[in-house]
Amino acid sequence: MPDDIIQRCEAKGLRMTEQRRTVARVIGSAEGHPDVEELFTRATAIDPGISLATVYRTVKLFEEAGILERLEFGDGRARYEDAERDHHDHLIDLQTGEVIEFVDPEIEALQERIAAKLGYRLKGHRLELYGVPMKKG
Repeated sequence: MPDDIIQRCEAKGLRMTEQRRTVARVIGSAEGHPDVEELFTRATAIDPGISLATVYRTVKLFEEAGILERLEFGDGRARYEDAERDHHDHLIDLQTGEVIEFVDPEIEALQERIAAKLGYRLKGHRLELYGVPMKKG
């Protein structure tokens, strides 16, 4: 997948320096929803010459080009994921900050029905649920 991001950047006409390629590879191999500081840490492990400013600029460029999607889960940190990943929704654990991805056909169908009832054809959506674990026992 890392090379897929590089190919999409090149297809959009972005100039891909070696540092941008490194950031793209780090993003493509990332699990979860990393923020810029996490990407910076991973990128400097590969290329110690990459600055935090370079990572910020690269992430912003990729976001503006539609390569990355910016996510904000209310914790003050912008996080990122590949904009071309399969659709999914998020459940955020308010105690740990863990982000759980899920897909629920009933929720998807309900959203379609609501949009149709209101006279719209749904073109996309973003669903974020925030919760705390239920006590067991």
